[in-house]
Amino acid sequence: METLILHPTATAQWQALVDEAERLSSIQLSEELESYVVFLLMRFSEHPEMVGNIIATEFLENLTHLKQTQEGLREVGDKCLLYAGLFPGNARRRRVRISYYVNLGQSAYGSLSESYINSFSKLFASLSNHFVGIMDIMHAMRELTKNEFSLDLLQAEELWSDTHSKHALQVLKSKTDGFLLSQFLLENSNEIPPKLH
Repeated sequence: METLILHPTATAQWQALVDEAERLSSIQLSEELESYVVFLLMRFSEHPEMVGNIIATEFLENLTHLKQTQEGLREVGDKCLLYAGLFPGNARRRRVRISYYVNLGQSAYGSLSESYINSFSKLFASLSNHFVGIMDIMHAMRELTKNEFSLDLLQAEELWSDTHSKHALQVLKSKTDGFLLSQFLLENSNEIPPKLH
């Protein structure tokens, strides 16, 4: 049985959880990304209703209203990260793949990185580029409290095929001794002979 360690502040508690999930997932975020994730999780825990809207509509509305774009796109990216990382079951209920949230979130953060000229540009570009890794860390966070994977086999296969999520691959490997063709193809893509016409 694991010992529950309480930290003096909510920030320290979230930081410890993210650190442990990074260790379990073998993914190390930059200090800037780690801080962003910790504060996103704190904000979500204080306002859980923030993930209740239809995200694609928000994304499109924010692209058409220049004044609201930056804050709105950040909200879209953040919500997508929360859905993909903490609530992967939501995708099935909404009849979409988890990669729907990944693609939309990466697009929102990517659009933000292009709209800033300062250090925020780098932060949002980094969030877009490391979206899948952050999602994997959030999956590991979910699994810290229960001894089962947060993805089922179908979700893991789709997520691996769509995004090459390391966590999804770990789930697949844990459930089968079989040969994962998509992993082989990815690892040996430069050795595959060209098609014969």
